[in-house]
Amino acid sequence: MDRRRFLTRSAALGCSLAASPLVTPVTLAATPGDHRLVVIILRGGMDGLGAVSPYGDPDFAGLGRPALDLDGGGAIDLDGRFAMHGALAPLMPLWQAGDLGFAHAVSIPYRDKRSHFDGQDLLEAGVAASDAPLPEDGWLNRLVQRMPDARAETAYAIGSEPLRILQGPAKVSRWTPEADLRLSPQAILLTRRVMQSDPVMAAALDTAFALAGSDGDALEFTGGMGDMMAAMRDDRMSNKDRQMPGAALARFAGDQLRGAARIACYSLTGWDTHKTQAHYLPRALTQLAQSVTTLKETLGDAAWGQTTVVAVTEFGRTARWNGTGGTDHGSGGVMVLAGGALRGGRVIADWPGLNETALYNRRDVMPTRDLRAHLAWILRGLYGVERSALESTIFPGLDMGDDPQLLL
Repeated sequence: MDRRRFLTRSAALGCSLAASPLVTPVTLAATPGDHRLVVIILRGGMDGLGAVSPYGDPDFAGLGRPALDLDGGGAIDLDGRFAMHGALAPLMPLWQAGDLGFAHAVSIPYRDKRSHFDGQDLLEAGVAASDAPLPEDGWLNRLVQRMPDARAETAYAIGSEPLRILQGPAKVSRWTPEADLRLSPQAILLTRRVMQSDPVMAAALDTAFALAGSDGDALEFTGGMGDMMAAMRDDRMSNKDRQMPGAALARFAGDQLRGAARIACYSLTGWDTHKTQAHYLPRALTQLAQSVTTLKETLGDAAWGQTTVVAVTEFGRTARWNGTGGTDHGSGGVMVLAGGALRGGRVIADWPGLNETALYNRRDVMPTRDLRAHLAWILRGLYGVERSALESTIFPGLDMGDDPQLLL
């Protein structure tokens, strides 16, 4: 839909349409079967050693990082080798239930340049680092292309920015939950009359109304114009979702996944912790925890049991802290896994060690497995995609290696 054309044609409605979900996107898709997949992109490079600390490694304590507080709640022991950051404490019941796990020392094949833009493009495109042009479609779109019964409602891209991971020939839906659509009944009727001469625009408007009503807020606003404007102003000024939208994104995704949708993708920011990481990383981890717990609550037990959540980042960060109490762009990192379909309660890692010679370029955690291999095994388990297609089409150039048995 052409947003400029839509807003131009709808000028008679005034600024009440400024809150339309047509202005902001979430991406979702509907695929055959009951399996559900949620992909969360952690933009900025999450510090895997901070999120899931390998305190059992004898060289961890010598990296110049703050000591772990296992007794005071600053970190939570998982298995005697790894400890989860205290900000992820709301996820501990999932760990105990086998609905949470981690894959450590993983990365996409991208190395050395450590550019957020390049790393995120390669992560979403699903290809190995190369000088060749990136494909036009993302790996999730290539997955949907292989599903003959998939519809636009099968997959959702959720958030305020385009998601390369779902771009491509297969149709997906997009939604942005940054503002509510508040229209009076008369305005809704007028809008439909304005659009009735254009079937495409009319259908798009009906979709917008349906999405606006799906986030728990009333679509129709029965107060006066002054009340409506005041409510919209309050939304802009006081809505905490502007600062930490993870729960709102997850709530919308969960609502759609309880219906026809089967794939959802959105991203969370705040992971680029070059300085004062002790302040910024807990905030980002808190938002991730809120997002995962909100997904579970919104889906309900039955749908959660058929759901797999994967949270991935473009690269990890340096093993040692820098002079400003932060970490710089690195290589190996951690992948967060959740869901009732997961064989969780494990930290999966071919652990490389943290001594000077074991680090990549003597600075980063050495990646020991391609992050795409874990993604590929999940897709094979959920949708039965052939290994040959996963290694050549969905993730070109991938060697999946041995099956890590990620799913039940």
